[in-house]
Amino acid sequence: MILTFKVKHNKNFAKELEQAKKIALFAINNRHSLSSKNVKHIGLKSAISNQILRKYGLNRKCKAIRSVKLIIPNPSIRVDQKERLIRIPCLKLELNYQFKNTFAKVNQIEIDNVYAYVSCWFEDGKPKKYTNNLGVDLNTTGHCAVVAIPKTGKVYKLGKKAEHIHKKYNSIRKNLQKQKRYKLLKKVKNRESRIIKDLNHKISKKIIDIAEENKCNIKLENLKGIRRSAKVRRSFKYALNSWSFYQLQQFIEYKAKQQGLVVLYIAPEYTSKSCSRCGHIGNRNDKIFKCPHCGHVDHADAQAAFNIAKRQISIDRLNVDRDAFKGNTDIPRKATSIELLDLRTPRL
Repeated sequence: MILTFKVKHNKNFAKELEQAKKIALFAINNRHSLSSKNVKHIGLKSAISNQILRKYGLNRKCKAIRSVKLIIPNPSIRVDQKERLIRIPCLKLELNYQFKNTFAKVNQIEIDNVYAYVSCWFEDGKPKKYTNNLGVDLNTTGHCAVVAIPKTGKVYKLGKKAEHIHKKYNSIRKNLQKQKRYKLLKKVKNRESRIIKDLNHKISKKIIDIAEENKCNIKLENLKGIRRSAKVRRSFKYALNSWSFYQLQQFIEYKAKQQGLVVLYIAPEYTSKSCSRCGHIGNRNDKIFKCPHCGHVDHADAQAAFNIAKRQISIDRLNVDRDAFKGNTDIPRKATSIELLDLRTPRL
């Protein structure tokens, strides 16, 4: 898989970035002559020029440009993993990196006026044929993720402060909007996004650690289109629209892939309304679930997580199979073996 890391370079590339922009404009206006010899007079190194010409010249949808990054391909990059040093001779640049040192190679590097974006190729972990599953219930209120393991009966509740963060910054943004301080408004919005992203990284890492410790596959709900299909009261719309479930799912998927864990998706219908013991539809009131048939009472999110873990997968493809079908070059074309799935669990 390919992961991209951001490294500060502390060097002035204003001249080179201006040259790169001129080359990108040339590529858009002269799509029939995408050769570095045609832009040699601009003065940028041909290895970088070729990458920019191909990126913008072959993209027929690109009609205008705001900013262009310097793109350095793999042959122009030298890596010393012992010293944790990346060298780019054509720009006379050295980068000290602190990210994972287990990458197989550096695919390419993109550079703007502040950061270098280093794209590294990591080998996927060897698939682990676990027969047990853990369920992860993702929520807009309360805890971000509730993890349940039917094998042990344990429940983990993660990310409680996300709801507080959203409410805090929503209040700040409302006040700034009334004062018409739009530049500060944008900064505050970006700050909130960074805090939530960091929280999602920590939650996803904890879920992977739990799955490894208990030797389980990971089951999630297929929440695609939930914002369009969900019928909610007006006061709940902000919580639904600020819900970063997709980002958290993506973090879980790529971290699981590194460890060789399988991520499965199930249909989300009635996971929080069905009893995890008898399978009948029960009564849910906020975070309390009561089953009138067997008398089972539980936390509604924990109840849903157990149902997710026990339910068979939906007719949708697994995450790796879906990506391979789409032609994603980051995913192996070989489909996941059906032996990895636990199909013996009865449907609720």
